Amino acid sequence: MSAGPAIAVTSRLTGMACLRCETHWPVAEYEAGCPRCAAEGHAANLRLVYSASADAQGPGPVALPYPQALSLGEGATPLVDLPELAAMVGIGRLSLKLEWCNPTGSHKDRMSAQLVARAADRGATRIVAASSGNGGLSVAAYAARAGIPAEIATGDGLPEPYRCAIAGHGATLVAFADSMARWRHLARRVTEEGAFAATNYRLPAIGTNPFGIEGYKTIAAEMAAVAMPDLVIAPCSRGDLLSGLHLGFGELGRGMPRLIAAEPFPRLARVLAGADYRESFSGETAQFSIAGSTVTWQAVQALRASHGLAVPVADETARLAYAKLAGFGFHAELSAASALAALGTLAAEGRLDGRHAVLVLTGLGFRDLTAGEPAAKEFHRDRRPEWASAQPAQTGASPRPTIQQRDNG
Repeated sequence: MSAGPAIAVTSRLTGMACLRCETHWPVAEYEAGCPRCAAEGHAANLRLVYSASADAQGPGPVALPYPQALSLGEGATPLVDLPELAAMVGIGRLSLKLEWCNPTGSHKDRMSAQLVARAADRGATRIVAASSGNGGLSVAAYAARAGIPAEIATGDGLPEPYRCAIAGHGATLVAFADSMARWRHLARRVTEEGAFAATNYRLPAIGTNPFGIEGYKTIAAEMAAVAMPDLVIAPCSRGDLLSGLHLGFGELGRGMPRLIAAEPFPRLARVLAGADYRESFSGETAQFSIAGSTVTWQAVQALRASHGLAVPVADETARLAYAKLAGFGFHAELSAASALAALGTLAAEGRLDGRHAVLVLTGLGFRDLTAGEPAAKEFHRDRRPEWASAQPAQTGASPRPTIQQRDNG
């Protein structure tokens, strides 16, 4: 591959701090997480620490480690209001953050822009990632942009559109039967060959490299630029997105929305109820983008600090939400549709507080076309979903969706 563009880390980056114990550390790669917590038998990711410089942190309102990171045009995704659906679930305003409008079709591009920039800055000669689809495709694309060879360890059941796209970017695909086998493969690549790890590969799970998670802060900044929501609901596996949202809203200093994690079976929900986050939480799901048996401290911390909660979403419920979104013209992947399903569950259980909710629709549905077929056959656009609240909100809103215009400047 040819060399990519030159990049440089911001001079404002002064160190790193543990999300659990708040111990400060020099800037480095901490693949086992916080050394102090690791010595105590815990697994905790770190966050980046910036100086309070008078000069601008970069092109946006939140600090980034690589303000001029190599880019494929990620970010500035649309925020669309859907008043009909807001009325159905009983909330004053419902907005959809369309993260599938990023270059490779998911929110992962925001992470990859910073993460691959970090790899390039460190002189990496190979990037490795374990992924069920979206993350691997994104890393492959940005690695190609940087001119760094990439290897993606994935599952045997990876949908063919992902395989073709990842291979098209020149990345090597290696398939395994389960996620633990993928992680062991990454561990060998990192420890024996010096590859740069773009994803978690350790147990207990820690999360993605903190440099990558910083990219998700821009989602919070874009939401707040339009209107600060009361609730933000996002699909969740190991909590990279949740952590980035929490860091972003915290940095903006304009209030903290309640963060809600949509998960395919009880993991975070069990931890918030008292289970040890280092345990294994088994479950089967068709929501492959948010599957997995692990929980991270960063996810727990983001929910606790925002007074949030986790909502388990069964596949059947996710399929109903998938069909409901599709009926309004939004083709989300099944895992992304779990955000709407979680909102409906909160409404049905009388736990829906706040006036404005944002659903982070993380991925596009075209790459797994069979996901919503069972629900789609029974779909009626104007039928209130089974999980919706009995009393629709009196919004006085226009009957048509409104779109907050994308700003590419």
